[in-house]
Amino acid sequence: MRVLVVEDFAVLARSIGTGLRREGMAVDVVLDGTAALDRLAVTRYDVVILDRDLPGVHGDEICRRLALGRSPSRILMLTASGTIEDRVAGLGLGADDYLPKPFAFAELVARVRALARRATRPLPPMLSCGDITLDPARRIASRAGRRLELSPREFALLECLLAAPGVVVSAEELLERVWDEAADPFSSAVKHTMHRLRAKLGDPPVIQTIREGGYRIGPA
Repeated sequence: MRVLVVEDFAVLARSIGTGLRREGMAVDVVLDGTAALDRLAVTRYDVVILDRDLPGVHGDEICRRLALGRSPSRILMLTASGTIEDRVAGLGLGADDYLPKPFAFAELVARVRALARRATRPLPPMLSCGDITLDPARRIASRAGRRLELSPREFALLECLLAAPGVVVSAEELLERVWDEAADPFSSAVKHTMHRLRAKLGDPPVIQTIREGGYRIGPA
């Protein structure tokens, strides 16, 4: 899941970004509306967490542009304006959800995950392939009944592959969906993380490396 956090209060923005990364999401953080539009022009995000009162380009204008452009990104407005009138106005601009400050972080995570499910094709609540199962909501993966102790990156890689069983997923797509702006596109991060994931999955091998840099989960 790729998330853009647009929040001008730097401490809160970094806190949200850190927390969502611990939940296995790839997160980019910007502090003003102009930078947000620049990111949205080049990167596909599942969810945009958008503060309303932003410097540069106002959050309302960003929301309006995304709605008019039929962007697939889902918008969660996160703002101190929590009256009914403010919520109605925000949703009327094209926001998909509205969460007033202060908020419980667990609720923010739940809302982001719910919006991400609407941004992509529907997936079953449990993902599986053979004897491998993965519960995205509870962040639990297992093989043959044995719970797998996976890092957030390893879990996200497995989730991406299980979401498209039998389909080749390129290393570039995995890098975009699992890592964030800090990732070096020329690094071997995907390869090294995939090596660790395979070791934890054990035998028999279930992830195949496809020529020209892709990976596929399923029978050989």
